[in-house]
Amino acid sequence: MNNSENGVSRRSFLSATAALAGSVVLNPFAAVASAADKKMRIAIVGTSGRALGMWSKSIKEKYGERVEYVGLCDINPGRLEYFKKKTGFKCPTFTNFEQMMKKVKPDTLMVMSVDNTHHEFIIKGMEMGANIITEKPMTTDEKKCQDILDAEKKTGKKVTVTFNYRYSPHRAKLYELVHSGAIGDLTSVDFHWYLDTRHGSDYFRRWHRLKEKGGTLWVHKATHHFDLLNWWIESDPEEVYASGELEFYGKNNPFRHTHCRPCPHKDKCDFYFDITKRQQLVELYVDHEKHDGYLRDGCVWKEDIDIYDKMAATIKYKNGVHVSYSLTTYSPYEGYRIAFNGTKGRIDCWVEESNPMVEKDYEEIVLTKNFGGREIIKVPHAEGGHGGGDKLLTDAIFLGVKSDPLRQAAGVRDGALSILVGIAARNSCETGKAVKIADLTSIKPMEKRQFVTT
Repeated sequence: MNNSENGVSRRSFLSATAALAGSVVLNPFAAVASAADKKMRIAIVGTSGRALGMWSKSIKEKYGERVEYVGLCDINPGRLEYFKKKTGFKCPTFTNFEQMMKKVKPDTLMVMSVDNTHHEFIIKGMEMGANIITEKPMTTDEKKCQDILDAEKKTGKKVTVTFNYRYSPHRAKLYELVHSGAIGDLTSVDFHWYLDTRHGSDYFRRWHRLKEKGGTLWVHKATHHFDLLNWWIESDPEEVYASGELEFYGKNNPFRHTHCRPCPHKDKCDFYFDITKRQQLVELYVDHEKHDGYLRDGCVWKEDIDIYDKMAATIKYKNGVHVSYSLTTYSPYEGYRIAFNGTKGRIDCWVEESNPMVEKDYEEIVLTKNFGGREIIKVPHAEGGHGGGDKLLTDAIFLGVKSDPLRQAAGVRDGALSILVGIAARNSCETGKAVKIADLTSIKPMEKRQFVTT
């Protein structure tokens, strides 16, 4: 067996296009931004903070010649009206999704709702004539995933999953180094992600704390990380064995309350969250609690929390690469450590995202040869959210992709495989057994990842 069968080699990377005949999928960006002289008629379902912060007003301001917002939908009428006021949109609002689709007939639907409802809107949206732009995760379990795959095939519409992490310069540089042959054939990856006590705790006060809503953080959060791994490795995940525990939040505290504002324990709780000091959260959520009962400042110690706060997995890829992954949600700092191990060397980097004492305008990557020196590569920060990834992603979506040398465009298969790793990990935690990706949906893992092409 030669080295290329055990990992990713420079030769296999350079010859990938020729070798992938019959293993490519259409670029979803080409579907949602196909004509430079035609505006995309966009509707949004789910007027969330994410939709407000990234997918509405700023998109209209940057790409106004390319986009027109024609409808907004949410189950909460108060939040709808606030969203419309905040964005300045003139389009009609709806609390009934099908009514919106029938009346405004968008060609593009943005799905920004609670995770476990994504599949409903993705499928119905395609059936009613729209291409889809969805926030990750695409959905939360294997059956819903299969339903989306079937609907895309049946309708001929396209699903774009917004994996902004692929577009940050630092992660793109890692992709280039891995596939340049700098460390020979890739054999294994160590990937460990840390959420600090501010960011990590927020998942346990929101709806994400419930498995039925977000599929656990294996799916809601780690899908970002699994997509990066799938992209970096350029092979499909084959098998996952995982463990997880709820050992810090939830039931693991002597006191609790419904939410922070009326809490009698606020003076002694390190996780007290004064939402009244965040004007936008008050106006978006607190002022409209009466419509749906959603408490944005829920208690992180609530006994209904049923997701894990500590997780670890071993992932085997079809090309033989092995990954050791972990996620911790109560660290003193935010960031990640990653190392790529190859037959000729190793790539290391440590990204700390939350320490105000660390003021750098670049990230460092350390390249060490087995029988050579060590090189430190500095990658400048880019402007915008997620390390500059947000802007590059939205440019690709709304201006169209003219070329994609780093294969960053993500379609429905990428969206599916990212969540299937998380779903497999969750199932493994529950059964104590390794889970094969091929047993979850009709997708069969391939040694070389299917590339999205125009």
